[in-house]
Amino acid sequence: MAALAGCARWSGSGGAEPSPAPASTRPSGYGAVFLARGECSSFGATSFTEVPCGSERAAARVIARYDGKVADGPSCPPTTDFVLHISETRPASDEDGDGVVPRGYACMRKLEPPHPGDPGGGGGPRTIVGDCVYSAGSGQVRETACDGTDKKSPEYRVTSAVTARSKCPGSTELYVQLGGSKPVGCARPV
Repeated sequence: MAALAGCARWSGSGGAEPSPAPASTRPSGYGAVFLARGECSSFGATSFTEVPCGSERAAARVIARYDGKVADGPSCPPTTDFVLHISETRPASDEDGDGVVPRGYACMRKLEPPHPGDPGGGGGPRTIVGDCVYSAGSGQVRETACDGTDKKSPEYRVTSAVTARSKCPGSTELYVQLGGSKPVGCARPV
């Protein structure tokens, strides 16, 4: 049985904090690789199952899939809605018959809105330009929806991404760690 965990990662000035939602499932045989790029999953209270994308149960599509741990691999695309962590297992049957479903992660995009990974959407595993944040204390910030529909009201909006703090506009009041080739987010009050 392959174990999956949905994860939303909040980027802040002091790093990211995972917020896991464990789930489990078994390979379904829909593709050569369990939850490969372009394949779909269903949502459940405690599990995610690979399903045909045309199924009425299909809720999210894999937009990128990597083997290994998230911390050791490439980042998910910027507009990823959530990440499924796939634990290594050795089921009786698997996607290619070798007896192993390797550890990895799938970057997921919901099939229908709202999309928390979109700029200003209030979630997703990455903070990107257009996202809003609020102070979480101890120098940390967390994403929240820019339209104010989340429990926490937005305090700042990330207006640009740059290679160094010194390249932020003079109106910047908060620097947010983004990662990638432009790791500094320049934020202004909302």
